[in-house]
Amino acid sequence: MIERYTLPEMGKIWQDEFKFSTWLKIEILACEARAELGEIPKEDVEVIKKKSKFEVKRILEIEETTKHDVIAFLTNVAEHVGKESRHIHYGMTSSDILDTTLSYQMKAAGEILLKQLLELKDALKKRAIEHKDTICIGRSHGIHAEPTTMGLKFTLWFEEVNRNIKRLKNAIESISLGQISGAVGTFEHLSPKVEEYVSSNMGLKPAKVSTQVIQRDGHSEFMNTIAIVGATLEKISVEIRHLQRTEVLEAEEYFSKGQKGSSAMPHKRNPIVSERITGLARILRTNALAALENVALWHERDISHSSVERIIIPDSCIALNYMLDLTIKLISNLIVYPENMLSNLNLTRGLIFSQTILLKLVDKGLSREDAYKLVQSSAMEVWNDKSKNLKDELLNSNEVKKYLTSSELDEIFNSKKMLNNIDYIFNRSIFVEQQ
Repeated sequence: MIERYTLPEMGKIWQDEFKFSTWLKIEILACEARAELGEIPKEDVEVIKKKSKFEVKRILEIEETTKHDVIAFLTNVAEHVGKESRHIHYGMTSSDILDTTLSYQMKAAGEILLKQLLELKDALKKRAIEHKDTICIGRSHGIHAEPTTMGLKFTLWFEEVNRNIKRLKNAIESISLGQISGAVGTFEHLSPKVEEYVSSNMGLKPAKVSTQVIQRDGHSEFMNTIAIVGATLEKISVEIRHLQRTEVLEAEEYFSKGQKGSSAMPHKRNPIVSERITGLARILRTNALAALENVALWHERDISHSSVERIIIPDSCIALNYMLDLTIKLISNLIVYPENMLSNLNLTRGLIFSQTILLKLVDKGLSREDAYKLVQSSAMEVWNDKSKNLKDELLNSNEVKKYLTSSELDEIFNSKKMLNNIDYIFNRSIFVEQQ
């Protein structure tokens, strides 16, 4: 298991050196298993372990002639091992090492991404607690609705990341499969015990059935999970972009000393990190679609998937690794402006209390239709005349005064009272893990 998640380490998983090292590990494990079964001399396996090595440059050179990467690799290894190399790759097909290696790479990459998701979850939890009672306007369709808190916004994202953690764990489990079953998956020339031995030592489970290749629905699940995680990060970044708009400015990306926002306009502080995350999420979704296209293969086995996967799987893992790193920093350093939130809350001059008034009138005995008509009449006056506010319009309404007193209206126009259940929501989300 990879212990750190720095960006170069994710990239390393997808480099030729790591790939060929894994191929060699699998080949040696298969030889060890056959020796344990008494099929080959143990001393030959010791020679293989001692002498086997490869050179990436030499493999690529041989592949220019063979046009086959696995054969090129085996040829290079045999150059170092000698006659004992006859035991290497015995009864195996190329996909035995290709697919088992890809599973191992995806598992390692998935564990890195999982660690980052857990770190993002912690960052969101910290900011949610910090801003649990930071009141702001809630919007629906981009229009002011009713008050909420910034803490609830972070909590919403926290819960979605929690779901993504579960999804990724499931996807890692689905893809953690090994296969050493031969040309069409029937173990004609190898004991299934070889597959069990190799898979166990690679931290994988044997695929229950294969047809020379491990079936691609698991790969698709992994790639679509990556795309869903990317969509969550995009969701967060799009909201931050909205909150950073000049007319809103309720939150803002951290702007470091010496940073420049525009080559033309020195005043600019643009949400470039959020925009970068938004753009990269599109790539993840496109790659996930390509992974779905790989599920259907001729007679459950061809290599049309291979060329696609050599691009989409490393690219998506590396891209999400980068996006998560950006998002963790984005959330941890996000600048929040409570004063602007309060100012924006009051922009509509009391209209955000319309539902509370509506329900109060219903409690007084009015039909919902009549109450709605009464409140909407005053609300539209406020919409159309920026000098008016809803509370004054209601106080001046003879119809309203039949049902609501001035003190009752004072009690209604209290945004904090509208948030009495914030603690309840936090107790079943943010704080539930602490109980």
